[in-house]
Amino acid sequence: MTGRSLRLSRRNVDALITALALPVLLLLIFVYFFGGAIDTGTSSRYVTYVVPGVLLLCAGFGSAGTAVAVTEDLKGGIIDRFRSLDVSGTAILTGHVLASVARNLLATALVLALAFAIGFRPAATPAGWPAAIGLLVAFVLALSWLSAAVGLLARSAEAANGYTFFVSFLPYPSSAFVPTDSMPAWLAAFSDHQPVTAVIDSLRALLLGQPAGATPWLALAWCLGILAGSMGLAGVLFRRRVG
Repeated sequence: MTGRSLRLSRRNVDALITALALPVLLLLIFVYFFGGAIDTGTSSRYVTYVVPGVLLLCAGFGSAGTAVAVTEDLKGGIIDRFRSLDVSGTAILTGHVLASVARNLLATALVLALAFAIGFRPAATPAGWPAAIGLLVAFVLALSWLSAAVGLLARSAEAANGYTFFVSFLPYPSSAFVPTDSMPAWLAAFSDHQPVTAVIDSLRALLLGQPAGATPWLALAWCLGILAGSMGLAGVLFRRRVG
């Protein structure tokens, strides 16, 4: 199932290019268009501050394709055919999710390569690198399962794409691009306590070799909570739509 989803992604060239190119373009826009006017309260360059946020934007854009693919499978009848071949619903959804993780890791590698080229210089410790990568994979996995559930909920590919916009929007009201203390009090309160901020702050601290405190554990708890809830919701929705 994962190989099938990856082959479908490779054939959908437009969507694949968009998923890979959009985070790269956003990184360039934020660094060169806005970076000179944003005060992050640190002495480091803006590219160093903004890279963790762009990495999470990658996850949002990449997971949107999962929701659309699941919805199209339901409408096209291929899931009914798989079910007649005794392929389980878990295997079908897991294939989509693992393909999403692979696409996201590719987009992440592209963004990091560009970030290195324009001045991003991480200072992660030997323990910081695997911790940052593991946390990022956990977030992508949780978001991909959430998108699969959204794909089962939507009745059309357009609706599935629209629903995932709200997930892709979450990095904006967070610490991804500006410090939250520069926001109005009500927005800062939301930004400080939403899951994306915990993940971004953790990635920033781990990649830059800064003290992270308990934030990575909080971020991991968010990821595991979203993952468990999304898998449960996807199972219920799959049985309702197909069973």
